[in-house]
Order: sequence, then structure tokens, then C-alpha cells
Amino acid sequence: MKLYGYWRSSAAYRVRIALNLKGVSAEQQSVHLVRDGGEQHKAAYSALNPLELVPTLVVGDQDDSDVLSQSLAIVEYLDELYPQTPLLPASALERAHVRAMALTIACEIHPLNNLRVLQYLTHTLGVDETTKNAWYQHWIASGFVALETLLVLHSGRYCFGDAITIADICLVPQVYNAQRFNVDLTPYPNIMRVWAECNQLTAFIDAMPERQADAV
Repeated sequence: MKLYGYWRSSAAYRVRIALNLKGVSAEQQSVHLVRDGGEQHKAAYSALNPLELVPTLVVGDQDDSDVLSQSLAIVEYLDELYPQTPLLPASALERAHVRAMALTIACEIHPLNNLRVLQYLTHTLGVDETTKNAWYQHWIASGFVALETLLVLHSGRYCFGDAITIADICLVPQVYNAQRFNVDLTPYPNIMRVWAECNQLTAFIDAMPERQADAV
């Protein structure tokens, strides 16, 4: 199994956490998203992942491999393949609640603040740094207000009760991004409480961006 990612990619961060929680090793292959215009746009990687995004997980034997993209699809694949320490609750209703929290981050916040969106804002639309940061902070705040409300309803020690789920796997990298862009996180006490709880676990600590081999 080989994981193509980048140390600062929050989507790759999610998959690293999931692998750690499952106790599964994967060969790490760095795809630098900025150097030389972005290695994700090189022909060799584009052939592997036509979206030219990370992460990409290559599974199976070298001569009979399958290639998976999209972090949540990869995380749920790992959860089904290694069902010990499940990342989704047992009941259909509870699974739907957890997926809603995870997708609030993965679909409503992250895509608007993805690197390619920020590059389009600056390189194509000519937005200055201050305006770009205001854009970033706005969409973090919009999503976090909703997520904070969901946590009031459903959280225990973690996002949903007292067991780690895919919601926590999405939350921790998104808080990391928010901190990078100086978002005021004081209005979100439940988000920060869950974030702190998760970051006491080895699986989350070892997945932190600064602990990756390609961190600069």
C-alpha cells in the first residue's frame, strides 16, 4: 500500500490519521504541491490521479493495483477493510449524523479554501493577500458555526459521543488549517475541546504535518 500525499494537505492528513488508527502501514510518497508549479500536475502523477489532487492511495500488489482518490472514500475503504476500531457508529441514523459532520468540513469548508482555489484567487483574479485571507477566514467561520452547533447536540469526548469517528478525522486537520490562517477560534469551545482530546492520541500526533518526512 502506498499513500501519495503532502505534509500540509489536510485531505492527506485525514488519511494518515485513519491509517494510524487502524494500525496499518503505508509507504509514504510525497507530492510537493507548490514546487515547480506543483508536482501534482506532472504527467506521471496526473496519470495516477486525473484530478491532480492528493491524497492518492495505491492498494494491492504492484502488478494488480487499484488506485483510490478522495480522502473520505479512502477512509471508508480502510474502515471496511479493517473493521476493528470502527470509524462509524453501528446504527444507520448515527452514521448519517457522523457523515453530516464530516461532510460539513470536507464539502462545505475545505473545497472553498483548497490550494487551487487560493491560487485562482491570487493568480487569476488578482486578489491581494489580505483579501485572500479574509476569504479563507470567512468560510472557516461559516462552517465552524454550524459544526459547533452539531457538536452541542452530539459530542461527548469526541465529535460524536465518546468514540473516534470520521468526523474527528476531518475536524483536526481543519483546525490546523484555521490556525495557519489566524482564524479566531475562541467562539468554538466544543470544536477546540474535541481537537485537544484527539491530539492526545498517538494516532493523531504521529499524523501531524510537522512530523512528516517531507515537512519543510
